Amino acid sequence: MNESQLTKTELAERMETSRSQLDRLLDPENTSITLESLERLAHAVGKRLVVKLA
Repeated sequence: MNESQLTKTELAERMETSRSQLDRLLDPENTSITLESLERLAHAVGKRLVVKLA
């Protein structure tokens, strides 16, 4: 968000979700985040989600 200079409200709009849903996604204590949500978040800030199992 800092690199893209986005507010939480702007990021939620890009993700087509609510601000409260974004807050849950950004909460480090929340362990029920889906890969789909992380992918949408990455795309909204111009990044790509890469999952690697070693």
